[in-house]
Amino acid sequence: MKTILIVEDVELNRDLLVQLLEDEYRLILAADGVAALERAAEAKPDLILMDLSLPRMDGWEATRRLKADKNLERIPVIMLSAHAMRGDEERARSSGCDDFLTKPIDAKLLFQKLERHLGS
Repeated sequence: MKTILIVEDVELNRDLLVQLLEDEYRLILAADGVAALERAAEAKPDLILMDLSLPRMDGWEATRRLKADKNLERIPVIMLSAHAMRGDEERARSSGCDDFLTKPIDAKLLFQKLERHLGS
């Protein structure tokens, strides 16, 4: 079973992702960028769903640090953002993320992106 690290500070959003994914994936949760880096180093997940707006360290910086770490750089990161402003996807990709998904989460699109990065 593949492991996904969900990095999301809003409990409602985190719970929704857990409900969508818990039957098919092993899930690890983090509520901020600092905890995300710690959990990623400990668990070496197969993929990370990273919110952009996080306390302590935002998703931009957490992703930059993940991608700068030789032990973690190959983990795909899908950025999640409720603020889908023009240029956000390009900015997210330049910080190292591998894909981008806007909120509210479209479950079908989420699973398509997971399949693209993790296989079936």
